[in-house]
Amino acid sequence: MPTFSNEVTAAEETAVHGVAQGEGAIAVFGQGAAVGVRGDGGTWHGVAGISTSTVGGAGVAGVGNPGPGVIGTSTKWIGVYGETDGVENGPSAVMGDGKAGGVGVKGHASGQGIAAVAGYHITNTGPGVYGKGAPAGMFDGDVVVTGDIQLPNADCAEEFDVAEVEPVEPGTVMVLDDDGAVRCSRRPYDPRVAGVVSGAGAYRPGIVLDRQGPSSARKPIALLGKVYSKVDARFAPIDVGDLLTTSSTPGHAMKAADRGRAFGAVIGKALRPLEDGQGLVPILIALQ
Repeated sequence: MPTFSNEVTAAEETAVHGVAQGEGAIAVFGQGAAVGVRGDGGTWHGVAGISTSTVGGAGVAGVGNPGPGVIGTSTKWIGVYGETDGVENGPSAVMGDGKAGGVGVKGHASGQGIAAVAGYHITNTGPGVYGKGAPAGMFDGDVVVTGDIQLPNADCAEEFDVAEVEPVEPGTVMVLDDDGAVRCSRRPYDPRVAGVVSGAGAYRPGIVLDRQGPSSARKPIALLGKVYSKVDARFAPIDVGDLLTTSSTPGHAMKAADRGRAFGAVIGKALRPLEDGQGLVPILIALQ
């Protein structure tokens, strides 16, 4: 196969230019035992790819089978750099789509103080790095955060084994059993009260500790923060700020009218009133 060489010296000129108009056509293709396509840029881009497609066409596409599709290395700046100034349709400077169980974007840093994956947003109005999925992000190692951590959800929960045969609903008040698992509360002023099953009403857990994978035998129990709880106001009307404890109604809290018996059995404080009957009420978890 002949060797092709082209050199330009004037500004804004292009050494190699390829235009592909047909569907699936390739403007420039290189295949080699070492490097298929190489572009050296002294002060600017070594290889530039421009796409006007609005349906997913790429300026530069790399397909690896089985090796990497695209490799970027740098000794003084950035190995792979992505930039977008678009605002419509959720454009991404760099996007990774991990299909069939793969990883969308993976970073591995071997040097101290070096970021394998770095993302920043100049205007501070959007995320520097955005991940979507289940999980949206995964870190195998320590995570260092120099700014605030903002969690839009409400409570801090921890998963416990549930010692119940019947399914336990979110909002149910739970107590500890002899084996360290939790079960539905059934007696008033129970000092074994552990918390409330998270996820009822409009609140979801912001942090879940000791998660061991999906299991119907484990439930996240809200230990701190705001959570919707089942309450029974037939024993006494509940007002905002009232201390709550367990009741004789299974899985329901009630007003802690007897302060002497309430010591060690308080779940938290009511954030909304309930005059009579049963219902879901947001409470501030404060075990004491």
